[in-house]
Amino acid sequence: MKMKSMMSVFIAVVSLAACSSNPHKAESIDTSLEKDEVVTGDTSVGVKDGNMVVQTKVKMNEELRKLQNEVYTLEDRVYGNRTYGSQGLYGVLRKCRMDIADKKNGGDGKLMWTEPIDRVTSKEEVYKIGIDGQDKLVGVSDEFLKDRIQRFRGYRNVLEKRQDEYDEKLAICQADLKARQYDQQKAAVPSNNN
Repeated sequence: MKMKSMMSVFIAVVSLAACSSNPHKAESIDTSLEKDEVVTGDTSVGVKDGNMVVQTKVKMNEELRKLQNEVYTLEDRVYGNRTYGSQGLYGVLRKCRMDIADKKNGGDGKLMWTEPIDRVTSKEEVYKIGIDGQDKLVGVSDEFLKDRIQRFRGYRNVLEKRQDEYDEKLAICQADLKARQYDQQKAAVPSNNN
């Protein structure tokens, strides 16, 4: 019963009523269903107030972790990860532009401008440092759950758009590079037009 109450409080944080004066205040939500049957792990069908409903109930700690992992993975896919040596789409595009500029591919030897890396997230938390109730030296960072979820959803939207942009720029660059390489190979082979 205690776990059920805690889950209700977490769900309430995200599903606040519009009339609430403090959007960060947890409110109690009735998640009980009659004649309920599980569809998937977090989705059930049943009867609530005489109505047949499909109810999805998630643990907010899991939802937040999933969202954060999705955003960090997406950012690494777009910009790469220095720790693991991956280039991301940004690095692959930069390499393609370097190949186009290479004289062996018909370029002028001057690197084409690539916009600077503009990471969206800040992976470092800012902590308030002090001593907690157990006389331990700790760092604490507080943020409203609803605000953090909204912030990470914004990050995800920006990164999805950037991924689409870099995918398109990379496809254009690679097509241009292939055309230049083809032209260079064709120019290197003497024609047999007699």
